Amino acid sequence: MCLVFSAFPATAGRSGRGVVKDGCLRSSVIVRITLSFGNTSQYLLREMAGKISKDELEELREAFEKVDLNGNGFVCDYELQELFKEANLPMPGYKVREIIQKLMTEGDKDKDGKISFDEFVSIFQELKSSDIAKSFRKAINRKEGILAIGGTSELSSEGTQHSFSEEERYAFVNWINKALENDPDCKHVLPMNPNTNSMFKAVGDGIVLCKMINLSVADTIDERAINKKKLTPFTIQENLNLALNSASAIGCHVVNIGALDLREGKPHLVLGLLWQIIKIGLFADIELSKNEALVALLRDGESLEDLLKLSPEELLLRWANYHLESAGWHKINNLSSDIKDSKAYFHLLNQIAPKGTKEDEARIDINMSGFNEKDDLKRAEFLLQQADRLGCRQFVTPADVVSGNPKLNLAFVANLFNKYPALTKPENQDIDWKLLEGETREERTFRNWMNSLGVNPHVNHLYSDLQDALVILQLYEKIKVPVDWNKVNKPPYPKLGANMKKLENCNYAVELGKHPAKFSLVGIGGQDLNDGNATLTLALVWQLMRRYTLNVLEDLGEDGAKVNDDIIVKWVNSTLSAADKKTKIQSFKDKEISTSLAVVDLIDAIQPGCIDYDMVKTGKLSDEDKQENAKYAVSMARKIGARVYALPDDLVEVKPKMVMTVFACLMGRGLKKV
Repeated sequence: MCLVFSAFPATAGRSGRGVVKDGCLRSSVIVRITLSFGNTSQYLLREMAGKISKDELEELREAFEKVDLNGNGFVCDYELQELFKEANLPMPGYKVREIIQKLMTEGDKDKDGKISFDEFVSIFQELKSSDIAKSFRKAINRKEGILAIGGTSELSSEGTQHSFSEEERYAFVNWINKALENDPDCKHVLPMNPNTNSMFKAVGDGIVLCKMINLSVADTIDERAINKKKLTPFTIQENLNLALNSASAIGCHVVNIGALDLREGKPHLVLGLLWQIIKIGLFADIELSKNEALVALLRDGESLEDLLKLSPEELLLRWANYHLESAGWHKINNLSSDIKDSKAYFHLLNQIAPKGTKEDEARIDINMSGFNEKDDLKRAEFLLQQADRLGCRQFVTPADVVSGNPKLNLAFVANLFNKYPALTKPENQDIDWKLLEGETREERTFRNWMNSLGVNPHVNHLYSDLQDALVILQLYEKIKVPVDWNKVNKPPYPKLGANMKKLENCNYAVELGKHPAKFSLVGIGGQDLNDGNATLTLALVWQLMRRYTLNVLEDLGEDGAKVNDDIIVKWVNSTLSAADKKTKIQSFKDKEISTSLAVVDLIDAIQPGCIDYDMVKTGKLSDEDKQENAKYAVSMARKIGARVYALPDDLVEVKPKMVMTVFACLMGRGLKKV
């Protein structure tokens, strides 16, 4: 006895085996079963005869010779996989794997790793009418793994067509399901089904998004600010405001995403935002100040400064090649085309797998037998089975590996690094470890602000990434200072004279700051930006951020060029007084601001009743009380729609620059009256 499982998509207007004219399928999946009658029980034949037509049975008989690929009388997972491959179904590879998994787990009743004819009969009818069958129907006449959707909100180009990747949806759903599986606040939407669009609805109330942001950057959102029970359209809107403004504060580019887009579950926008959030979390520790063992990746002739300039993506690639070199394997140049055959991955896993040499560390031996498998998909499946033993199968399916999906493979490798870096901090080397102190809170805030505006390239390191001034020039445009891009040198820069081209850009950036922008740039020259002078670069960046913040007020009818600290302070105090609040501020240096009570009261004055004063600590406050108030204040400001980039510590420590941005953003929100 043997069987074949094969499927054919409908083709409108064509007739042929498995297809009916006018594009109608006999069933969404034509399952062909051919058996040698031998000792097969007659009741099975009668059972089958009642549910499968004589013509279908004939078709199944004809297919017999093609079915049992190894001729052993059983169907195993690779035989099924090969049949789907031959059927040329227009669907992502992960769906094929899911069907195989379903057959092997539900159909293999005696758990011998094979499916006999008798076992298959018990699930055959279920399969024909199940969700799996329906998924085939949805795949018809669609590009592999890509769905087209149209009609987005006004912010995101009404009426345009957008596409989104089903592979990304599948990967992100599984990652979120795992990450939030024990969170009681998400039980109403989790686990999500990775094969449907349930995720786009699940993020619609903002709770999952807020939770994912906190997983990527801990304590970004005060949990007390999230509306979790008896949600209404208004409280959902608040959650989405909180999620979007908090995402912006950690460096996500959300300029063209509105709360309505998320509420309606616009797929391409939801996936785009989720990828940014997930990526920030994955990359958090791929940074030398947080992982000094990365210094082991230094190459001959390189300085620590050279290594510090590398982006997380570049560090990941270098990390992979470091281990591949140790394995005697050739280096890879990317995480797309160079990993399609899975062979580099096999060696990488073998190098980083725990060797059991550390205390409380279990040894995990990677099975390399799949390395010599001839079929790419099968080899990728073998590879991912080994990754699963390390708890690192997330993000990619065999099809994603074989297709070289760059985004998902980047996530896969980042997850490997985070769990098994397998690096040792070099000892007795002439290294200035002070260089690894990491960025200050102010530097991180500036960097996140730039990235949230969508500058290109992405800013990973504040000073080295500004040395050609391209990002600074883009920021000038954000504050409505015109840039003549014909004067700007753009990469790739020539090998000879590259720094001169960058210096010319820096000189132009300072020139724009002095004249049209009217910044105070005394003692600052283009050379300072090009050198990465921290103090002088920050002086320019702060003035860019300040002008951007004040422009919000200009857009609301206030003259941004004339708005100054005194005007903002006066507005804050008059607004507090009009709402019968007792707090007030003298200036942005007022030590009373450290309690955050004035900020909390101002938020309640702008949107009456939004503050739960049971959450607010008053009286004589400890440092911990101040921190709790500040966390609540920042999250509530974002929740009512103020795009605050400052951090709670800025309020507690009364950092005048950042304090100014908080009150200016709240002033902008207050003048908006929405």
